[in-house]
Amino acid sequence: MELISHVQGLTAIAIGIIIGLGALGACLGIAIMGSKFLESAARQPELIPVLQGRMFLLAGLIDAAFIIGLAIALFFGVSNPLLNALRS
Repeated sequence: MELISHVQGLTAIAIGIIIGLGALGACLGIAIMGSKFLESAARQPELIPVLQGRMFLLAGLIDAAFIIGLAIALFFGVSNPLLNALRS
């Protein structure tokens, strides 16, 4: 029983790391992309519509990567496959 609680504790720590680092990476990625968009819009204002569309596409892809990590973390939080290996 002690081994199961140890695995559950380590799983909780891993879930926190997955969500925390994923959120940090997504925030930094969107912040850097936004700053580069503003720099390029200031240099060439006639390209703003094209750049804006690409910026929103990339923002969606960056958020999608974070949401996939969040789904994996929730999977480990709800139905941990590591516990099933210990019980059998």
